Amino acid sequence: MVNHFQHSGATPFRVVALACIAALAFAACGGSSTPAPAASAAASAAASAAVSPAASPAASAAATDQTFTYASHTQVVTDLDPATSYSNEVIAMHDIYESLTYYDAVTKKVMPALATSWASSPDGKTWTFTLRSGVTFHTGRAMDAAAAKAAIERTKTINQGAGYIWGAVKSIVAKDPQTLVFTLDYAAPLDLIASANYAAYIYDTQAAGAAATGAGASDAALVAWFKTGKDAGTGPYQIASWKAGDEFELTLGKYDAYWGGWQSAHYTKVVFRVVPEVTTAAQLAQSGDVSYVDRLTPQLVTSIKGDSALQVVETPSFQNLVALLNTTSGPLKDPNLRKAVAKAFDTNGIVSALGGSVVPAKGVIPQGLIGYSDSLTGTGLDLAGAAALLAASGYGPSGKPLTITATMVSGDTDLQLVTTSLKSNLAKLNITLDVQATQWQAQWDRAKSSDAAKHQDVFLMYWWPDYADPFSWFFSLFHSEKVPNFNLAYYSSKPLDAEIDGIQALTATNRDQAAAEYVTMQQQLIDDAVVVVPYVQNYQRVLQASVGGFVDNPAYAQVVFVYSLTPGP
Repeated sequence: MVNHFQHSGATPFRVVALACIAALAFAACGGSSTPAPAASAAASAAASAAVSPAASPAASAAATDQTFTYASHTQVVTDLDPATSYSNEVIAMHDIYESLTYYDAVTKKVMPALATSWASSPDGKTWTFTLRSGVTFHTGRAMDAAAAKAAIERTKTINQGAGYIWGAVKSIVAKDPQTLVFTLDYAAPLDLIASANYAAYIYDTQAAGAAATGAGASDAALVAWFKTGKDAGTGPYQIASWKAGDEFELTLGKYDAYWGGWQSAHYTKVVFRVVPEVTTAAQLAQSGDVSYVDRLTPQLVTSIKGDSALQVVETPSFQNLVALLNTTSGPLKDPNLRKAVAKAFDTNGIVSALGGSVVPAKGVIPQGLIGYSDSLTGTGLDLAGAAALLAASGYGPSGKPLTITATMVSGDTDLQLVTTSLKSNLAKLNITLDVQATQWQAQWDRAKSSDAAKHQDVFLMYWWPDYADPFSWFFSLFHSEKVPNFNLAYYSSKPLDAEIDGIQALTATNRDQAAAEYVTMQQQLIDDAVVVVPYVQNYQRVLQASVGGFVDNPAYAQVVFVYSLTPGP
Protein backbone atom coordinates (compact mmCIF):
# COMPACT_ATOMS: atom_id res chain seq x y z
CA MET A 1 0.00 0.00 0.00
CA VAL A 2 0.78 3.14 -0.36
CA ASN A 3 1.93 5.12 -2.42
CA HIS A 4 2.69 2.90 0.40
CA PHE A 5 5.99 4.58 0.84
CA GLN A 6 5.36 8.27 0.39
CA HIS A 7 1.11 3.89 0.79
CA SER A 8 1.27 3.35 0.45
CA GLY A 9 -0.37 2.65 -0.17
CA ALA A 10 3.00 4.72 0.73
CA THR A 11 8.46 5.87 -1.75
CA PRO A 12 11.96 6.06 -2.76
CA PHE A 13 12.94 9.65 -3.42
CA ARG A 14 15.96 10.74 -5.32
CA VAL A 15 17.49 13.60 -7.27
CA VAL A 16 17.61 13.46 -11.05
CA ALA A 17 20.08 15.66 -12.87
CA LEU A 18 18.51 18.90 -14.07
CA ALA A 19 19.98 18.28 -17.47
CA CYS A 20 17.94 15.08 -17.73
CA ILE A 21 14.79 16.89 -16.66
CA ALA A 22 15.33 19.62 -19.18
CA ALA A 23 16.12 17.16 -21.95
CA LEU A 24 12.94 15.23 -21.26
CA ALA A 25 10.81 18.37 -21.03
CA PHE A 26 11.83 19.46 -24.49
CA ALA A 27 11.57 15.97 -25.93
CA ALA A 28 7.98 15.68 -26.04
CA CYS A 29 6.05 2.67 -11.42
CA GLY A 30 -0.58 -24.77 -0.97
CA GLY A 31 -1.52 -27.99 -0.53
CA SER A 32 1.76 -29.50 0.62
CA SER A 33 3.47 -29.35 3.95
CA THR A 34 6.72 -27.43 4.32
CA PRO A 35 9.47 -28.47 6.74
CA ALA A 36 10.69 -26.14 9.43
CA PRO A 37 14.04 -24.44 8.88
CA ALA A 38 16.62 -23.92 11.57
CA ALA A 39 16.92 -20.21 10.85
CA SER A 40 14.51 -17.31 10.83
CA ALA A 41 12.50 -16.35 7.75
CA ALA A 42 14.76 -13.34 7.29
CA ALA A 43 17.82 -15.54 7.44
CA SER A 44 16.32 -18.02 4.99
CA ALA A 45 15.73 -15.13 2.60
CA ALA A 46 19.41 -14.28 2.72
CA ALA A 47 20.41 -17.87 2.17
CA SER A 48 18.26 -18.25 -0.93
CA ALA A 49 20.13 -15.83 -3.18
CA ALA A 50 23.57 -14.49 -3.89
CA VAL A 51 25.25 -13.04 -0.85
CA SER A 52 27.02 -9.71 -0.79
CA PRO A 53 30.62 -9.43 0.47
CA ALA A 54 31.35 -11.67 3.41
CA ALA A 55 31.07 -10.31 6.90
CA SER A 56 33.61 -10.69 9.66
CA PRO A 57 33.36 -13.83 11.83
CA ALA A 58 31.13 -13.83 14.87
CA ALA A 59 34.20 -14.14 17.05
CA SER A 60 35.30 -10.66 16.00
CA ALA A 61 31.79 -9.17 16.21
CA ALA A 62 32.82 -6.94 19.08
CA ALA A 63 35.24 -5.17 16.74
CA THR A 64 32.54 -4.43 14.16
CA ASP A 65 29.88 -1.74 14.02
CA GLN A 66 26.70 -3.28 15.42
CA THR A 67 24.42 -0.43 14.24
CA PHE A 68 22.62 -0.58 10.87
CA THR A 69 21.46 2.85 9.67
CA TYR A 70 18.76 3.00 6.99
CA ALA A 71 18.63 6.34 5.13
CA SER A 72 14.95 7.05 4.40
CA HIS A 73 13.96 9.90 2.11
CA THR A 74 10.72 10.66 3.91
CA GLN A 75 9.13 10.34 7.33
CA VAL A 76 9.20 6.77 8.54
CA VAL A 77 6.12 6.36 10.74
CA THR A 78 2.49 7.10 10.00
CA ASP A 79 0.89 4.23 11.97
CA LEU A 80 2.51 1.71 14.34
CA ASP A 81 -0.60 -0.43 14.87
CA PRO A 82 0.18 -3.73 13.09
CA ALA A 83 -3.51 -4.21 12.27
CA THR A 84 -3.85 -0.96 10.34
CA SER A 85 -0.30 0.00 9.31
CA TYR A 86 -0.27 0.53 5.54
CA SER A 87 2.43 3.03 4.73
CA ASN A 88 6.08 4.04 5.11
CA GLU A 89 6.69 2.31 8.43
CA VAL A 90 6.73 -1.02 6.59
CA ILE A 91 10.49 -0.52 6.32
CA ALA A 92 10.70 -1.08 10.07
CA MET A 93 7.68 -3.26 10.81
CA HIS A 94 9.22 -6.44 9.40
CA ASP A 95 12.15 -6.09 11.79
CA ILE A 96 9.70 -5.79 14.71
CA TYR A 97 6.93 -8.19 13.70
CA GLU A 98 6.73 -11.55 11.94
CA SER A 99 4.04 -13.35 9.99
CA LEU A 100 3.11 -17.01 9.72
CA THR A 101 4.93 -17.41 6.42
CA TYR A 102 7.43 -15.60 4.22
CA TYR A 103 7.56 -15.32 0.41
CA ASP A 104 10.90 -16.04 -1.23
CA ALA A 105 10.94 -14.08 -4.49
CA VAL A 106 14.01 -15.98 -5.74
CA THR A 107 12.50 -19.46 -5.46
CA LYS A 108 8.94 -18.13 -5.82
CA LYS A 109 7.95 -20.31 -2.88
CA VAL A 110 6.28 -19.65 0.44
CA MET A 111 8.66 -20.35 3.32
CA PRO A 112 8.20 -20.91 7.06
CA ALA A 113 8.29 -18.04 9.54
CA LEU A 114 6.19 -18.28 12.71
CA ALA A 115 4.53 -21.32 11.14
CA THR A 116 6.86 -24.26 10.52
CA SER A 117 4.52 -26.22 8.26
CA TRP A 118 1.04 -26.05 6.76
CA ALA A 119 -1.35 -28.03 4.61
CA SER A 120 -4.61 -27.37 2.81
CA SER A 121 -7.60 -29.55 2.07
CA PRO A 122 -8.09 -30.63 -1.57
CA ASP A 123 -10.74 -27.94 -2.10
CA GLY A 124 -8.46 -25.21 -0.71
CA LYS A 125 -11.01 -24.15 1.92
CA THR A 126 -9.40 -25.61 5.06
CA TRP A 127 -5.85 -24.72 6.05
CA THR A 128 -3.90 -26.07 9.01
CA PHE A 129 -0.75 -24.31 10.24
CA THR A 130 1.69 -25.74 12.77
CA LEU A 131 3.32 -22.96 14.78
CA ARG A 132 6.89 -22.62 15.95
CA SER A 133 7.35 -23.38 19.66
CA GLY A 134 9.34 -21.32 22.13
CA VAL A 135 8.45 -17.93 20.61
CA THR A 136 7.56 -14.97 22.83
CA PHE A 137 6.25 -11.51 22.17
CA HIS A 138 8.29 -8.50 23.22
CA THR A 139 5.78 -8.20 26.07
CA GLY A 140 7.01 -11.55 27.43
CA ARG A 141 3.83 -13.49 26.65
CA ALA A 142 4.04 -16.72 24.70
CA MET A 143 3.16 -16.65 21.01
CA ASP A 144 0.84 -19.61 20.63
CA ALA A 145 -2.14 -20.54 18.48
CA ALA A 146 -4.60 -18.64 20.66
CA ALA A 147 -2.48 -15.47 20.49
CA ALA A 148 -2.03 -15.77 16.71
CA LYS A 149 -5.77 -16.33 16.27
CA ALA A 150 -6.52 -13.22 18.35
CA ALA A 151 -4.15 -11.07 16.29
CA ILE A 152 -5.56 -12.16 12.93
CA GLU A 153 -9.15 -11.82 14.13
CA ARG A 154 -8.50 -8.29 15.42
CA THR A 155 -6.91 -7.27 12.11
CA LYS A 156 -9.79 -8.81 10.18
CA THR A 157 -12.40 -7.13 12.41
CA ILE A 158 -10.88 -3.66 12.12
CA ASN A 159 -10.54 -4.22 8.36
CA GLN A 160 -8.40 -1.19 7.60
CA GLY A 161 -5.27 -0.90 5.51
CA ALA A 162 -4.62 -4.35 4.08
CA GLY A 163 -7.00 -6.08 6.48
CA TYR A 164 -8.94 -7.23 3.43
CA ILE A 165 -6.33 -9.99 2.90
CA TRP A 166 -8.18 -12.11 5.47
CA GLY A 167 -11.52 -11.67 3.66
CA ALA A 168 -11.80 -15.35 2.72
CA VAL A 169 -11.48 -16.48 6.34
CA LYS A 170 -14.75 -17.72 7.83
CA SER A 171 -13.39 -18.97 11.14
CA ILE A 172 -10.16 -19.74 13.00
CA VAL A 173 -9.74 -22.45 15.61
CA ALA A 174 -6.76 -22.81 17.95
CA LYS A 175 -6.84 -26.59 17.97
CA ASP A 176 -3.96 -26.78 20.44
CA PRO A 177 -1.16 -24.39 21.44
CA GLN A 178 0.77 -25.04 18.21
CA THR A 179 -2.04 -25.67 15.71
CA LEU A 180 -4.21 -23.13 13.88
CA VAL A 181 -7.06 -24.29 11.64
CA PHE A 182 -8.63 -21.85 9.18
CA THR A 183 -11.97 -22.46 7.48
CA LEU A 184 -12.52 -20.32 4.39
CA ASP A 185 -15.65 -19.16 2.61
CA TYR A 186 -13.94 -19.77 -0.71
CA ALA A 187 -10.69 -21.31 -1.89
CA ALA A 188 -7.72 -19.00 -1.45
CA PRO A 189 -3.91 -19.40 -1.28
CA LEU A 190 -3.76 -18.77 2.46
CA ASP A 191 -0.09 -19.70 2.75
CA LEU A 192 0.74 -16.88 0.31
CA ILE A 193 -1.73 -14.47 1.91
CA ALA A 194 -0.19 -15.16 5.33
CA SER A 195 3.15 -13.90 3.97
CA ALA A 196 1.73 -10.47 3.08
CA ASN A 197 3.76 -7.30 3.38
CA TYR A 198 1.00 -5.70 5.48
CA ALA A 199 -1.73 -6.93 7.86
CA ALA A 200 -0.24 -10.42 8.26
CA TYR A 201 1.74 -9.52 11.40
CA ILE A 202 1.22 -11.65 14.50
CA TYR A 203 1.16 -9.51 17.64
CA ASP A 204 0.13 -9.55 21.29
CA THR A 205 -3.45 -8.30 21.51
CA GLN A 206 -3.07 -8.21 25.31
CA ALA A 207 -0.09 -5.85 25.27
CA ALA A 208 -2.11 -3.04 26.86
CA GLY A 209 -3.97 -5.24 29.32
CA ALA A 210 -7.22 -7.02 28.50
CA ALA A 211 -7.44 -8.86 25.19
CA ALA A 212 -8.30 -6.46 22.35
CA THR A 213 -10.64 -7.68 19.62
CA GLY A 214 -10.96 -4.67 17.36
CA ALA A 215 -13.76 -2.95 19.25
CA GLY A 216 -14.49 -1.62 22.73
CA ALA A 217 -12.43 -0.15 25.56
CA SER A 218 -9.74 -2.84 25.45
CA ASP A 219 -9.09 -2.13 21.80
CA ALA A 220 -8.98 1.61 22.45
CA ALA A 221 -6.31 0.92 25.06
CA LEU A 222 -4.26 -1.10 22.57
CA VAL A 223 -4.61 1.58 19.89
CA ALA A 224 -3.34 4.13 22.42
CA TRP A 225 -0.48 1.77 23.34
CA PHE A 226 0.77 1.72 19.75
CA LYS A 227 0.36 5.48 19.37
CA THR A 228 2.89 6.02 22.16
CA GLY A 229 5.58 4.24 20.15
CA LYS A 230 5.36 0.82 21.74
CA ASP A 231 5.23 -2.51 19.94
CA ALA A 232 3.98 -6.04 20.58
CA GLY A 233 5.82 -8.16 18.04
CA THR A 234 7.92 -11.32 18.02
CA GLY A 235 10.68 -10.06 15.71
CA PRO A 236 14.40 -9.71 16.38
CA TYR A 237 14.13 -6.00 17.20
CA GLN A 238 11.86 -3.86 19.36
CA ILE A 239 11.23 -0.13 19.42
CA ALA A 240 13.77 1.71 21.56
CA SER A 241 12.67 5.22 20.64
CA TRP A 242 10.38 7.02 18.22
CA LYS A 243 10.80 10.76 17.72
CA ALA A 244 8.26 11.98 15.19
CA GLY A 245 9.69 14.74 13.01
CA ASP A 246 13.27 14.07 14.11
CA GLU A 247 16.08 13.29 11.67
CA PHE A 248 16.86 10.14 13.65
CA GLU A 249 13.20 9.23 13.77
CA LEU A 250 13.08 5.59 14.80
CA THR A 251 15.56 3.41 16.68
CA LEU A 252 15.23 -0.32 17.26
CA GLY A 253 17.18 -2.41 19.76
CA LYS A 254 17.64 -6.16 19.79
CA TYR A 255 15.08 -8.34 21.53
CA ASP A 256 17.27 -10.51 23.75
CA ALA A 257 14.78 -13.39 23.87
CA TYR A 258 14.33 -13.62 20.09
CA TRP A 259 13.73 -17.23 19.11
CA GLY A 260 16.35 -17.08 16.35
CA GLY A 261 19.08 -16.36 18.88
CA TRP A 262 22.03 -13.97 18.89
CA GLN A 263 24.92 -16.41 18.90
CA SER A 264 26.04 -15.46 15.37
CA ALA A 265 27.04 -12.01 14.16
CA HIS A 266 24.00 -9.72 13.78
CA TYR A 267 23.32 -6.03 13.94
CA THR A 268 22.00 -5.27 17.42
CA LYS A 269 20.68 -1.78 16.71
CA VAL A 270 18.74 -0.36 13.76
CA VAL A 271 18.40 3.38 13.13
CA PHE A 272 16.02 4.91 10.58
CA ARG A 273 17.43 8.29 9.60
CA VAL A 274 15.40 10.75 7.50
CA VAL A 275 17.57 12.15 4.70
CA PRO A 276 15.36 14.02 2.17
CA GLU A 277 18.13 14.96 -0.29
CA VAL A 278 19.74 12.14 -2.21
CA THR A 279 22.98 14.05 -2.70
CA THR A 280 23.25 14.19 1.08
CA ALA A 281 22.34 10.51 1.32
CA ALA A 282 25.12 9.65 -1.14
CA GLN A 283 27.61 11.70 0.87
CA LEU A 284 26.55 9.97 4.09
CA ALA A 285 27.01 6.59 2.44
CA GLN A 286 30.46 7.55 1.18
CA SER A 287 31.48 8.81 4.62
CA GLY A 288 30.18 5.62 6.25
CA ASP A 289 27.53 7.42 8.30
CA VAL A 290 24.66 5.36 6.88
CA SER A 291 24.63 1.67 6.06
CA TYR A 292 21.96 1.65 3.36
CA VAL A 293 20.37 4.04 0.84
CA ASP A 294 17.34 2.76 -1.03
CA ARG A 295 17.74 4.73 -4.26
CA LEU A 296 19.95 7.32 -5.93
CA THR A 297 20.14 8.88 -9.38
CA PRO A 298 21.68 6.80 -12.19
CA GLN A 299 24.58 9.25 -12.24
CA LEU A 300 25.26 8.85 -8.53
CA VAL A 301 24.92 5.07 -8.75
CA THR A 302 27.45 4.99 -11.59
CA SER A 303 29.93 7.05 -9.59
CA ILE A 304 29.46 4.91 -6.48
CA LYS A 305 30.14 1.70 -8.38
CA GLY A 306 33.76 2.75 -8.43
CA ASP A 307 33.94 3.14 -4.65
CA SER A 308 35.38 0.00 -3.07
CA ALA A 309 33.86 0.92 0.30
CA LEU A 310 30.34 0.62 -1.13
CA GLN A 311 28.30 -1.98 -2.96
CA VAL A 312 25.39 -1.50 -5.36
CA VAL A 313 22.68 -4.19 -5.54
CA GLU A 314 20.27 -4.02 -8.50
CA THR A 315 17.03 -6.02 -8.55
CA PRO A 316 13.85 -5.94 -10.70
CA SER A 317 10.83 -4.86 -8.66
CA PHE A 318 7.07 -5.07 -8.44
CA GLN A 319 6.88 -1.34 -7.62
CA ASN A 320 5.37 1.03 -10.17
CA LEU A 321 4.43 4.69 -10.41
CA VAL A 322 0.72 5.32 -10.77
CA ALA A 323 -0.90 8.57 -11.87
CA LEU A 324 -4.53 8.45 -10.77
CA LEU A 325 -6.85 10.72 -12.77
CA ASN A 326 -9.87 12.24 -11.00
CA THR A 327 -12.98 10.66 -12.53
CA THR A 328 -15.69 12.36 -10.47
CA SER A 329 -14.90 16.06 -9.90
CA GLY A 330 -13.04 18.92 -11.50
CA PRO A 331 -12.36 19.17 -15.23
CA LEU A 332 -11.19 15.58 -15.61
CA LYS A 333 -14.63 14.20 -14.81
CA ASP A 334 -15.13 14.87 -18.54
CA PRO A 335 -13.87 11.61 -20.11
CA ASN A 336 -12.54 13.47 -23.18
CA LEU A 337 -10.34 15.71 -21.03
CA ARG A 338 -9.19 12.81 -18.88
CA LYS A 339 -8.25 10.71 -21.91
CA ALA A 340 -6.43 13.68 -23.42
CA VAL A 341 -4.31 14.12 -20.29
CA ALA A 342 -3.50 10.40 -20.32
CA LYS A 343 -2.24 10.73 -23.90
CA ALA A 344 0.12 13.56 -22.83
CA PHE A 345 2.30 11.26 -20.72
CA ASP A 346 5.51 10.57 -22.63
CA THR A 347 6.21 7.28 -20.91
CA ASN A 348 8.96 6.23 -23.33
CA GLY A 349 10.76 9.55 -22.92
CA ILE A 350 10.49 9.35 -19.14
CA VAL A 351 11.93 5.83 -19.08
CA SER A 352 14.77 6.88 -21.38
CA ALA A 353 15.66 9.85 -19.17
CA LEU A 354 15.71 7.71 -16.03
CA GLY A 355 18.14 5.26 -17.56
CA GLY A 356 18.36 1.77 -16.11
CA SER A 357 16.60 2.72 -12.89
CA VAL A 358 13.16 2.03 -14.43
CA VAL A 359 11.60 -0.06 -17.18
CA PRO A 360 8.48 0.66 -19.28
CA ALA A 361 5.15 -0.41 -17.78
CA LYS A 362 2.79 -2.40 -19.99
CA GLY A 363 -0.20 -1.95 -17.72
CA VAL A 364 -1.06 -1.87 -14.04
CA ILE A 365 0.54 -5.26 -13.28
CA PRO A 366 4.35 -5.54 -13.33
CA GLN A 367 6.09 -8.40 -15.08
CA GLY A 368 6.50 -11.44 -12.84
CA LEU A 369 2.96 -11.38 -11.43
CA ILE A 370 -0.12 -13.16 -12.72
CA GLY A 371 -2.05 -10.99 -15.17
CA TYR A 372 0.94 -9.19 -16.68
CA SER A 373 0.41 -8.61 -20.40
CA ASP A 374 2.28 -6.79 -23.14
CA SER A 375 -0.80 -6.85 -25.40
CA LEU A 376 -2.66 -3.93 -23.77
CA THR A 377 -3.49 -1.03 -26.07
CA GLY A 378 -4.15 2.70 -25.76
CA THR A 379 -1.10 3.83 -23.79
CA GLY A 380 1.76 6.15 -24.71
CA LEU A 381 2.25 9.69 -26.02
CA ASP A 382 -0.32 10.83 -28.60
CA LEU A 383 -0.62 14.62 -28.71
CA ALA A 384 -2.64 14.61 -31.93
CA GLY A 385 -5.16 12.25 -30.39
CA ALA A 386 -5.21 14.36 -27.23
CA ALA A 387 -5.89 17.54 -29.23
CA ALA A 388 -8.83 15.90 -31.00
CA LEU A 389 -10.36 14.79 -27.70
CA LEU A 390 -9.92 18.27 -26.21
CA ALA A 391 -11.49 19.91 -29.26
CA ALA A 392 -14.57 17.71 -28.85
CA SER A 393 -15.11 19.36 -25.46
CA GLY A 394 -14.21 22.90 -26.54
CA TYR A 395 -10.62 22.91 -25.28
CA GLY A 396 -7.22 22.39 -26.85
CA PRO A 397 -4.85 24.52 -28.93
CA SER A 398 -7.73 26.27 -30.73
CA GLY A 399 -10.16 26.20 -27.83
CA LYS A 400 -10.53 27.33 -24.25
CA PRO A 401 -7.52 27.23 -21.92
CA LEU A 402 -7.57 24.77 -19.04
CA THR A 403 -5.71 24.48 -15.73
CA ILE A 404 -5.39 21.22 -13.79
CA THR A 405 -3.53 20.27 -10.61
CA ALA A 406 -1.18 17.39 -9.94
CA THR A 407 0.01 16.45 -6.45
CA MET A 408 3.18 14.58 -5.51
CA VAL A 409 5.52 14.08 -2.61
CA SER A 410 8.11 16.80 -2.22
CA GLY A 411 11.73 15.87 -2.72
CA ASP A 412 11.13 13.11 -5.26
CA THR A 413 12.88 14.27 -8.40
CA ASP A 414 11.85 11.23 -10.40
CA LEU A 415 8.37 12.68 -9.98
CA GLN A 416 9.72 16.14 -10.78
CA LEU A 417 10.97 14.72 -14.05
CA VAL A 418 7.59 13.11 -14.78
CA THR A 419 5.63 16.27 -14.03
CA THR A 420 8.08 18.48 -15.96
CA SER A 421 7.59 16.29 -19.01
CA LEU A 422 3.81 16.25 -18.57
CA LYS A 423 3.69 20.01 -18.01
CA SER A 424 5.62 20.61 -21.24
CA ASN A 425 3.32 18.37 -23.28
CA LEU A 426 0.14 19.79 -21.77
CA ALA A 427 1.31 23.33 -22.55
CA LYS A 428 1.25 22.37 -26.23
CA LEU A 429 -2.41 21.51 -25.74
CA ASN A 430 -3.30 24.84 -24.06
CA ILE A 431 -3.41 23.19 -20.64
CA THR A 432 -1.54 24.57 -17.63
CA LEU A 433 -0.38 21.98 -15.12
CA ASP A 434 -0.14 23.26 -11.54
CA VAL A 435 2.21 20.85 -9.74
CA GLN A 436 1.88 20.90 -5.95
CA ALA A 437 4.52 19.05 -3.93
CA THR A 438 3.95 18.37 -0.22
CA GLN A 439 4.81 15.85 2.45
CA TRP A 440 3.09 12.51 1.90
CA GLN A 441 0.63 12.86 4.78
CA ALA A 442 -0.55 16.26 3.53
CA GLN A 443 -0.92 14.97 -0.03
CA TRP A 444 -2.88 11.95 1.12
CA ASP A 445 -5.09 13.86 3.58
CA ARG A 446 -6.08 16.35 0.90
CA ALA A 447 -6.95 13.56 -1.52
CA LYS A 448 -9.13 11.86 1.12
CA SER A 449 -10.99 15.06 2.03
CA SER A 450 -14.77 14.87 2.23
CA ASP A 451 -14.80 18.12 0.24
CA ALA A 452 -14.44 17.13 -3.42
CA ALA A 453 -13.48 20.69 -4.29
CA LYS A 454 -10.16 20.07 -2.54
CA HIS A 455 -9.33 17.02 -4.60
CA GLN A 456 -6.49 17.07 -7.10
CA ASP A 457 -6.88 16.22 -10.78
CA VAL A 458 -3.82 13.96 -10.94
CA PHE A 459 -2.45 12.04 -7.94
CA LEU A 460 1.07 10.63 -8.28
CA MET A 461 2.35 7.86 -6.00
CA TYR A 462 4.14 4.54 -6.00
CA TRP A 463 2.43 1.22 -5.41
CA TRP A 464 3.55 -2.34 -4.80
CA PRO A 465 1.60 -5.49 -3.93
CA ASP A 466 0.56 -6.43 -0.41
CA TYR A 467 1.69 -9.96 -1.24
CA ALA A 468 3.06 -11.53 -4.43
CA ASP A 469 -0.19 -11.11 -6.34
CA PRO A 470 -1.75 -8.14 -8.22
CA PHE A 471 -4.97 -8.11 -6.20
CA SER A 472 -4.03 -5.11 -4.04
CA TRP A 473 -3.77 -2.76 -7.02
CA PHE A 474 -7.36 -3.51 -7.98
CA PHE A 475 -8.93 -3.80 -4.55
CA SER A 476 -7.15 -0.80 -3.02
CA LEU A 477 -6.88 1.57 -5.98
CA PHE A 478 -9.88 0.84 -8.19
CA HIS A 479 -12.65 -0.83 -6.17
CA SER A 480 -15.46 1.59 -5.30
CA GLU A 481 -15.06 3.32 -1.92
CA LYS A 482 -17.74 5.24 -0.03
CA VAL A 483 -14.97 7.15 1.77
CA PRO A 484 -11.77 7.65 -0.25
CA ASN A 485 -8.71 5.86 1.03
CA PHE A 486 -6.45 4.81 -1.85
CA ASN A 487 -8.99 4.91 -4.69
CA LEU A 488 -7.83 8.45 -5.38
CA ALA A 489 -9.15 8.41 -8.92
CA TYR A 490 -12.53 8.16 -7.13
CA TYR A 491 -13.48 5.56 -9.72
CA SER A 492 -16.63 3.48 -9.44
CA SER A 493 -17.66 0.67 -11.76
CA LYS A 494 -20.06 -2.04 -10.64
CA PRO A 495 -18.88 -4.49 -13.31
CA LEU A 496 -15.25 -3.95 -12.28
CA ASP A 497 -16.17 -4.27 -8.59
CA ALA A 498 -17.79 -7.63 -9.32
CA GLU A 499 -14.69 -8.83 -11.17
CA ILE A 500 -12.43 -7.70 -8.32
CA ASP A 501 -14.65 -9.35 -5.72
CA GLY A 502 -14.36 -12.69 -7.49
CA ILE A 503 -10.77 -12.67 -8.69
CA GLN A 504 -9.14 -14.16 -5.57
CA ALA A 505 -11.34 -17.26 -5.65
CA LEU A 506 -10.79 -17.54 -9.40
CA THR A 507 -7.02 -17.29 -8.93
CA ALA A 508 -7.17 -20.19 -6.48
CA THR A 509 -9.20 -22.42 -8.80
CA ASN A 510 -8.29 -21.39 -12.36
CA ARG A 511 -5.12 -19.30 -12.71
CA ASP A 512 -5.28 -19.09 -16.50
CA GLN A 513 -8.80 -17.69 -16.42
CA ALA A 514 -7.83 -15.33 -13.61
CA ALA A 515 -4.85 -14.07 -15.65
CA ALA A 516 -7.16 -13.34 -18.59
CA GLU A 517 -9.58 -11.55 -16.25
CA TYR A 518 -6.78 -9.34 -14.94
CA VAL A 519 -5.90 -8.37 -18.52
CA THR A 520 -9.53 -7.42 -19.18
CA MET A 521 -9.66 -5.33 -16.02
CA GLN A 522 -6.47 -3.48 -16.95
CA GLN A 523 -7.79 -2.69 -20.42
CA GLN A 524 -10.96 -1.21 -18.89
CA LEU A 525 -8.90 1.09 -16.67
CA ILE A 526 -6.86 2.24 -19.68
CA ASP A 527 -9.97 2.74 -21.85
CA ASP A 528 -11.66 4.79 -19.10
CA ALA A 529 -8.42 6.78 -18.49
CA VAL A 530 -8.48 6.02 -14.78
CA VAL A 531 -4.74 5.55 -14.39
CA VAL A 532 -1.47 6.04 -16.23
CA VAL A 533 1.49 3.87 -15.23
CA PRO A 534 4.67 5.56 -16.51
CA TYR A 535 7.16 2.92 -15.34
CA VAL A 536 8.19 0.08 -13.06
CA GLN A 537 11.23 0.65 -10.90
CA ASN A 538 14.45 -1.31 -10.92
CA TYR A 539 15.80 -1.25 -7.40
CA GLN A 540 19.31 0.16 -7.11
CA ARG A 541 20.40 -0.11 -3.48
CA VAL A 542 23.61 1.30 -2.07
CA LEU A 543 25.16 -0.36 0.99
CA GLN A 544 28.43 -0.33 2.81
CA ALA A 545 30.66 -3.03 1.33
CA SER A 546 31.04 -4.45 4.83
CA VAL A 547 27.34 -5.39 5.00
CA GLY A 548 26.98 -9.08 4.27
CA GLY A 549 23.96 -11.17 3.35
CA PHE A 550 21.75 -8.53 1.73
CA VAL A 551 19.06 -9.90 -0.59
CA ASP A 552 16.44 -7.56 -2.05
CA ASN A 553 12.96 -9.09 -2.06
CA PRO A 554 10.48 -7.20 -4.29
CA ALA A 555 7.60 -8.86 -2.43
CA TYR A 556 8.60 -6.72 0.56
CA ALA A 557 9.30 -3.41 -1.15
CA GLN A 558 11.77 -1.15 0.69
CA VAL A 559 12.18 -3.66 3.54
CA VAL A 560 15.64 -4.67 4.77
CA PHE A 561 15.50 -7.79 6.93
CA VAL A 562 18.32 -6.55 9.15
CA TYR A 563 18.60 -9.69 11.26
CA SER A 564 19.62 -11.64 8.15
CA LEU A 565 22.59 -9.33 7.57
CA THR A 566 26.08 -9.77 8.98
CA PRO A 567 28.04 -6.69 10.06
CA GLY A 568 31.60 -6.38 8.87
CA PRO A 569 34.57 -4.34 10.03
